[in-house]
Parts: sequence; structure tokens; C-alpha cells
Amino acid sequence: MQYTVGEIATAIGLKAVGNTSLIITALAEPGSANDGDLALAGNPKYAEDLSKGAARAAFLWDDADWQGMGLEAAILSGRPRFSMSRLTGLMDPGQGYPSGIHPSAIVDETAEIGADVSIGPSAVIAAGARIGAGSVIGPMAYVGWNASLGANAYLREHASIGAYVRIGDRFMAQPGARIGGDGFSYVTPEKSNVESARESLGGENETEGQAWARIASLGAVLIGDDVEVGSNATIDSGTIRPTRIGDRTKIDSLVHIGHNCVLGTDGLICGMVGLAGSVTIGDFVVLAGKVGVADNLSIGDRAVCGGASVILSSVRPGKVMLGYPATEMKSQIDSYKALRRLPRYISDIAALKKAVFKSGGSD
Repeated sequence: MQYTVGEIATAIGLKAVGNTSLIITALAEPGSANDGDLALAGNPKYAEDLSKGAARAAFLWDDADWQGMGLEAAILSGRPRFSMSRLTGLMDPGQGYPSGIHPSAIVDETAEIGADVSIGPSAVIAAGARIGAGSVIGPMAYVGWNASLGANAYLREHASIGAYVRIGDRFMAQPGARIGGDGFSYVTPEKSNVESARESLGGENETEGQAWARIASLGAVLIGDDVEVGSNATIDSGTIRPTRIGDRTKIDSLVHIGHNCVLGTDGLICGMVGLAGSVTIGDFVVLAGKVGVADNLSIGDRAVCGGASVILSSVRPGKVMLGYPATEMKSQIDSYKALRRLPRYISDIAALKKAVFKSGGSD
């Protein structure tokens, strides 16, 4: 794959300057760029490394002095980080999956396969499944009984879609993503020790031990358009109603979304987030890495929860939360600063006591 500097700029809607006929075959970091690479230096601090490499062209910010950097050509962006999205998409060579249906794939005769669908080696498409036009089903991927995928879905190797799961257009699942497993839902014949602990808020537990009875998951998963799910992430089916993921939500690797959860649109759910059952997440919410949310809580639109926060009560729209238990970020930081000062306070109090007692003794 190769383009001229001018072709790249036109394709991503940016301005090219200098020798726009230079051929670009790859993207590279400034310090390791070679002839034929487009050096990515969208920030002045990255541009400092251009002299270490051999790039003749670079991707820079709007008013960058590209000639002063010794370059022959440049592509300029007012918001380089955002432009990287289209630039990297243009230069992505993909995974090399072949077109058509591989002979080793198992496709049930009742499955509906749209036009121009690629199905890789050892993939399985179950009875009644529907695959939208232009979709790619990677090696050893699975699409379950009566599940449906919209147009231009992209399942990487080992991705798994369970029975009755319904997914919109342009869905992307990274290797090992699992959609539509049963929820972790169990109950005891009498009040359990967990229920007693909640009622007593940690009092001594005197309930008898009991075996757990399984509650089946009948609700499947409903996913909107332009959703992405990372490697080894899991989304459990709902108990009666579906677990729901809104349009354009991005879910990172190793995320767990429990049964009956409802996620709004345009969410960003980062690595190792865990949502217990029946959590409701609004639109434009960001949950940073390792955030945990207790069951049956809600997080309002535009809320941001900082890394490793543990959400034990519902969060109002627009709030920025941090800590365990999570509180508003400013309060959490103030508390942390006070905690860091505690040894000094103790030392000051000890010195004050010593001075007071010494003074008292001399009287």
C-alpha cells in the first residue's frame, strides 16, 4: 500500500505543503522514521525527534515550521490527534483475511449471508443466523443460533456472538470478545448471607449456608450501530429483557458488563472495568481503567469516573468521580492531601504535647 503525500491529505481532508508527490508507504514515529515513512509529529515535543530519523515528510500541527525542520513535505492539521483517526484508518492494511467463505467454515444452510461477506477458516455460523452485507467473520469466530449482525461487521479471530444477540451496523469485535454469555445470577431458597449482610451493613452473619439455584438468561444482548468491543471483553445476556449497548459506545479489552445493564450512546468503557448486574449508564460517560460499579446503580450523562474508582452509589449527570468509595474528584483529592499531611500533624501534635507538659512541669 502506498500513496503520495497529496493523496493522503486529500483522503483525510487536510492541507499538504511542499513536494506533495513524495511516495509514502508507512507511518512511523519521528525518531525511527525512514525514507518513505510519514513521521507522526503532531505535537512539538514529538517533532524534536525528527532529526534522529530520516523522514522526508511529516504529519504536523497547523503552523509548524516544516521547512525549518528540514522536511520536503508535510501534512498539517488543526487537531492532529483527531486527524490520526482517519490517517491510521487509511493506512491500516487489515488482518489479511481472504474474501469468500473458507472451505473449513461451517455455515448452517438456514443462515442468511449478505453480499460480499468473508467467513474465515473454522468459523461457525449457526442455524438462523443473519450476517449483513460486507461483513468479515474471522478465523474460528462464532455466530450463534438466530443471532444477527448488521452490515460491515468485523469479527476478529475467536470472537463469539451468542444466540439471539442482535447487533447493528459496523460492529467490531477484537480477538476473544464474548457477547451473550449467561448472566451471573443465582438465588437461595431462603434469605442468603449476602442479603443479610446488605441489611445489616456488615453485622455478624448468622444465616445458614444454602446451595445456589441458577436463574436462566432469556434476554440476550442488543447492541446499536458503530459499537466496538475489545479483546476478551464479555457482555452477559439479560435475564428477561436484553442487556443493551448504545450506538457508538467503545468497550476496551477485559471489560465485563453484567446482565441487564443498559449503556447509553457514545460511552468510553476502558480496560478492566466491571459492571455488576442491572447498572444503567447514560450517554457520553467515561469509565477509566479498573472502575467497578455495584449492582442496580445509575451513572448519569457525561459523568467521568477516574481510574480504579469503586462506585457504591449512583452518580449524577456531569459529575467527575474518583476513589474508593468514589466521591467527587475534588473532595477525593482534598482528602488524599489531608491524609498525606497526617504524619506531619501527628508529629506536630506530639511536639506540642511535649512542650505543654514540660511547661506544666516547671510550674
